Amino acid sequence: MNSTLPRRPRWRSLALLALCLAPLLWPLEHLAERYYRSELAGQNRQTLDLYVANLLGTLHRYEVLPQILGELPALRAALSAPDDGVTQGNANRLLKNISAQTGAEVMYLMDATGKTLAASNWDKHDSFVGRNFAFRPYYIEAMAGRLGRFFGLGTTSGKRGYFFAAAVRDREKVIGVLVVKVDLDHTESLWGKTPEQLLVTDHNGVVILTSRQEWRFRSTRPLGEAESKAISAIQPYPTRDPKPLNLDPSAWLTQTQAIEETGWNVSILAPRTLIDRPVRTVVVIGGAALLVLMLLLGLMMQRRRHYLERIAFEAKARHELEGRVAERTSDLEGLNRRLKQEVLEREHAQQELVRAQDDLVQAGKLSALGTMSASISHELNQPLAAIRSYAENAEILLDHQRTDDARGNLKLINELTGRMASIIAHLRAFARRDRHAPESVALQPALDDALALLAKRRRSMEVELIRDLPAATLWVEAGETRLRQVLGNLLANALDALTEKGPPRRLWLSAQATETGVNLYIRDNGPGFCMEALGRAGEPFYTTKTRTQGLGLGLAICDTLMRAFGGELLFANHKEGGALITLKLRAGAPGVSLQPSEDRSV
Repeated sequence: MNSTLPRRPRWRSLALLALCLAPLLWPLEHLAERYYRSELAGQNRQTLDLYVANLLGTLHRYEVLPQILGELPALRAALSAPDDGVTQGNANRLLKNISAQTGAEVMYLMDATGKTLAASNWDKHDSFVGRNFAFRPYYIEAMAGRLGRFFGLGTTSGKRGYFFAAAVRDREKVIGVLVVKVDLDHTESLWGKTPEQLLVTDHNGVVILTSRQEWRFRSTRPLGEAESKAISAIQPYPTRDPKPLNLDPSAWLTQTQAIEETGWNVSILAPRTLIDRPVRTVVVIGGAALLVLMLLLGLMMQRRRHYLERIAFEAKARHELEGRVAERTSDLEGLNRRLKQEVLEREHAQQELVRAQDDLVQAGKLSALGTMSASISHELNQPLAAIRSYAENAEILLDHQRTDDARGNLKLINELTGRMASIIAHLRAFARRDRHAPESVALQPALDDALALLAKRRRSMEVELIRDLPAATLWVEAGETRLRQVLGNLLANALDALTEKGPPRRLWLSAQATETGVNLYIRDNGPGFCMEALGRAGEPFYTTKTRTQGLGLGLAICDTLMRAFGGELLFANHKEGGALITLKLRAGAPGVSLQPSEDRSV
């Protein structure tokens, strides 16, 4: 049988064929290099556009500031009375406040001779006050009536920055110059650590911003004699003779974009290795594909030999088949027994699952019971505090034989206990998901009741109450008890927030009728909401207080009750500081109750 088998494949012939096909890898390498170069150039172009846009956005924020601030009376007064200490102090403080608000590094005011009269850093050891910057180009341009621009190193602070300067005029006469210095260190730090390197060069070709510190303030081209003299005169860099930046052009792929308004060029440099690595990978893959092709040819040449060997094995396989069938039958019987055992085990697991589900249902009931108990405890805290206050007052009144006043306090205690019963009944109905149709309720009396409960606490905290409510009664669709419950919770939270702030403490209440209903605004001058609290204020058990100060249920209950009224509860921070809570309620019919009072219905 061996004499009839074909000869083994000639591996030397296959190797010769592989050598003939190997030159095909060169055009593959060329095409891969063109492709990856194009992809990298596209990515770098987008990155360069983003960085240029970010840089211009930073500069444009401050470009108009000198022209606008030059019209401020306090600064003009400083130019008119340069020796008046009060006027200069006002100008210094004004520039410091504006600098802090805008994020500018420093702002300063110079007179017509270039002497600095006022600066935002007047109270620092490197203050600009009294220094003369008439030699700076931005001062010269501003005195000529143009917007001064300049990038350089501060002669006093030693920090880099971009300067904007504008003339301060008295009619047609230039009486001073206002300068804003912008810190670009943060913009440079945003570039991060990436294989691609970014650098910004000025009109002298000197690197002023870069993602690599060792490249900073190096020259990308030889400087002429006139440029060297200008550098020595205006001192824009820490050195008067910038060292050259020697980069190997073959090691970097460079793309540059010019910024005309500043005279800068922004360049992105990508290392050549970003192209070489994927190109080598493509060549290796191409070589591997060629090797696989050779192996396939060899396998095809051996196919006939394997086919003849397989025919010889078929006879032997037929003889072995019967024995295997018997063995397989035995295995199937064992498998059938194991399947029956697994079915029994699965039925047992199903029963365990049902029992586990029953346990989960019971745990859910206990969780709901705990939530309701926590809600009752939270809502009863305010009436209980008021009852304690009225009881203490009644004891003092009885000591002074003022029985009528004491009887009035006891009457208020009786009303509060009735309200507590109403709250408990309302929470019980809430747990059962009962629905009460809204009724027409007067807003001002409900607000007065909620304020009365918290009056003693408000006076003890010296909180000034500022009311701006219409004289006419505002009618809204709500529930008597539930509306008082919402107002009491929100006012109590406002007082809690004011405990974190020193005097003066203020609480504003205002209301406004809209086309769809009534908006009630509750504002305080406390610390306001943090970003997390604005998003999660309505969640149950979320609170910024300690465990002993609250459960985090008040705002969640208020939000639920407002939605039950068909209204909305909004949380925000006021632009002047503090929290602002808006209650949007639907308008009710004046003096008409559409449903029986919920105090009686629950």
